[in-house]
Amino acid sequence: MASAIRSDQNLVHATPARPWLLWVHGSLFSAWVAFFILQSALVRTRNVPIHRLLGWFGAALAIAMTVVGFTTAIVMRRFDMRFEPPEIAQPAGFLIVPFWDITCFTVLFWLAVSWRRKPEMHRRLMLIATCVLTAAAWGRMPNQTFAFVWFYSGVDALILLGVVRDLFVMKKVHRVYWYALPVLIVGQVFVMRTLLSGAPWWTRIANVILR
Repeated sequence: MASAIRSDQNLVHATPARPWLLWVHGSLFSAWVAFFILQSALVRTRNVPIHRLLGWFGAALAIAMTVVGFTTAIVMRRFDMRFEPPEIAQPAGFLIVPFWDITCFTVLFWLAVSWRRKPEMHRRLMLIATCVLTAAAWGRMPNQTFAFVWFYSGVDALILLGVVRDLFVMKKVHRVYWYALPVLIVGQVFVMRTLLSGAPWWTRIANVILR
């Protein structure tokens, strides 16, 4: 069983079959990317009333992503610890990575909702929230291309593109970036140090959650 999962990592015909919740997770998070692009296009084409109407769908989608995101993180960690060979299985403490990412997305999203009447803040918070979701993709880059320890720098690089845009268009960096990016980086460093050091306090918490 262990050798099978090592040689067959695809989702559609995986052996053993992945939990059905992973399909729900993938569908919701893919839907968010499409929704974000659509909302951006609506604003760009000055269809703001439709943008605001669809915002309620976005709120429902974000709630579902939060619930399913946390649940999937736990379910898949249990799955991997059961079926992956011990020498390549991530420790229980790895749970801190998806937990941090989902928490960041959720906080940023609802801050954006709270400041929806302030378009400059709203759009940047939504952008940062969406960039945060790319952490899983950066973390799955081949080690020869992108070292696992540094995968969060991919997320930060995407956010920095927004900073560069501000510098070119506005000749200054919006305060959302001044506050959000440093907090994100500090949190990312904390998460990686906790994971890589095998912090006993978090390992105990993770084991309780996984049980």
